[in-house]
Amino acid sequence: MAMRFWSTFGCVAALMVSMSVIAEPASATARWSNGAPVFQSDVDRAQKARERIRAKRRKSYQTKYPRFMTGGGKPKIEPEAPKIVSLSKPMAPGQIIIDTKARRLFFTLAGNRAYAYPISVGRKGFTWYGTKKVTRMASWPTWTPPAEMRRREPYLPVTMSGGIRNPLGAKALYLGSSLYRIHGTNNPKTIGRAASSGCFRMMNKHVLHLASVSSVGTRVSVRRSFPHISQMPSLASLLGL
Repeated sequence: MAMRFWSTFGCVAALMVSMSVIAEPASATARWSNGAPVFQSDVDRAQKARERIRAKRRKSYQTKYPRFMTGGGKPKIEPEAPKIVSLSKPMAPGQIIIDTKARRLFFTLAGNRAYAYPISVGRKGFTWYGTKKVTRMASWPTWTPPAEMRRREPYLPVTMSGGIRNPLGAKALYLGSSLYRIHGTNNPKTIGRAASSGCFRMMNKHVLHLASVSSVGTRVSVRRSFPHISQMPSLASLLGL
C-alpha cells in the first residue's frame, strides 16, 4: 500500500512540475537597454502602445475643413498630348481603355495606335472593372464628396467650388450614372499610384487633351490589364501618318 501511495504521489508531483514548466514564460531572446530580459508579451505590449500613439497622431493630422470651400483660381492650362503607342491587335478607334495594373489610360486611334496617359487608380478596396460611357464633361468641376466618403472622412467639406485647389482638377469626364470620374488633380505626385477612391486621376494637361479627342458617349472599358501594346512601331507611325 505504501509503495502504491508513493508511486501515485510521485506521478502527481511530476505532473505538477511539468505544468509549472509549461506555465513559465518563454525564454528571453534579447535584452532591453537596462539589461532586463525581453519576452514576447513585452514586445506585444510595446507594439500596441506604438499603434495607439500612431492612431492618435493620425487623428490630429486630420484638419477639419469648412463645410463650403472655394477651389481657388482657374488658370489657363494648355492641353498636352502624351506619347503614342502601337497596338498588337486591331482596336476600333475612339474608345478609352483603362489598364489598372499598369496604371495607364489608352485612347485608341486609327492605324492600331493609341495615346497612352499615366494615371492614378483606386487604392486597395476601391478598384472596380467594367464598361461605362462618358455621360458628361465639366471644366473646373465642383467637388461634392459622396455621403459614404464623408462617413469615412467626416472632416471633409460638404462641397468645394471648382479651382486649382479642387481635387478634381481642371476637367472631369463622368462615367455613366456612377460616382466615378476620369478627372484632373491638384496633387500630381499621386499619378502612377493606387491612391483614389475609385476615380481615375490624370495630369491636368492630359485630362484636357483627353477631353479634346473624346466626347459624351465615348466607351470606357476598365480592365485589370491591357496586354495588347506592341513593341514594334505601327506602319502608320513609320509612314508618319
